[in-house]
Amino acid sequence: MSIDTPTPDVLYTLSNASKTYGTGKNSVHALVAVNLILRSGEHVAVQGPTGGGKSTLLQLLGALDTPSSGEVEFCGEKLSTMSPARLNALRARKIGFIFQNYNLIPTMTAQENVEAALAPLRVAASERRRQAVAVLESVGLGDRLNHVPTELSGGQQQRVAIARALVKQPAVLLADEPTGNLDEETREEIMELLHRQASEHGITLITVTHDSSVAKRAQRRLHIKNGKLTEN
Repeated sequence: MSIDTPTPDVLYTLSNASKTYGTGKNSVHALVAVNLILRSGEHVAVQGPTGGGKSTLLQLLGALDTPSSGEVEFCGEKLSTMSPARLNALRARKIGFIFQNYNLIPTMTAQENVEAALAPLRVAASERRRQAVAVLESVGLGDRLNHVPTELSGGQQQRVAIARALVKQPAVLLADEPTGNLDEETREEIMELLHRQASEHGITLITVTHDSSVAKRAQRRLHIKNGKLTEN
């Protein structure tokens, strides 16, 4: 299946996916025989204690790591069978990442940070500018295009990060504690923005969070503890 093939209803299938770090007495079972189906357009929250396996699950879904055993499939294709080049293309085209610490390039303006997401896709410079401006306007930052991160509030920086993830029109957004550094009012604004943008564009939204008020917005709530996944 080509990475450009339209996304089917089932986006991810995890079959007995386990992840173990280390060996012998020093081994840590970050994920234990996880079976999970995630469908296109779903909004899913993942909760659990620190060290329970949440970030490891996100790493597998983001094609940033591979399971020690079992399989992770994206659009029906096993990630374990993809070449490094195809995995890079998958991450560049289909998966948007949003982090707690924003991960913006400090010397670049908001517009340049968003444009950077399109560079691996070989989008022409003029088209990169057009798309970056459009998506920044859609998240309410049309008047902050030329501001560098230090000239933006935390909420504005997270909006830039969301725009950067959205600009390539991904199939899935993986958000790792996206409101962890924000105050309560800004947290609500950011989550409203994320859910609205995901719904409008048919994007699967998977949010790792410690915040139950954030998790309550999701259609599905998953819980990971000691590497074992359950659904609320």
